[in-house]
Amino acid sequence: MKSRTNTIGTLCFLIMLSMTASAQESYASGDIAKRYPGVAMTPDEIKEAEMQGECLVGLKELNFKKKNKFDAIAEWTNYRTISLLEQFSPCDVLVIMEVAKNKLRVTN
Repeated sequence: MKSRTNTIGTLCFLIMLSMTASAQESYASGDIAKRYPGVAMTPDEIKEAEMQGECLVGLKELNFKKKNKFDAIAEWTNYRTISLLEQFSPCDVLVIMEVAKNKLRVTN
């Protein structure tokens, strides 16, 4: 019985240790690239990805401006953005939605 208790205790300790180790592992892009140096992105690919990330922020800003009243155009662009992101890059979608939003504002 004592052996079984020691085994269970050791097992619990190892599980907690592995959880702590994985919790300390960083998932920042630079840290991930260090763990996989053979497939790391080139500097140009990193710049492209950074630009796409900024375009995602641009889409958020375009679609989620704080307003006190309902904005039908913002609601429309938000809905369309989701489906367009399945087909195009974030920067392509940002340009598309900026043009669409501006044209809709002029016609309404």
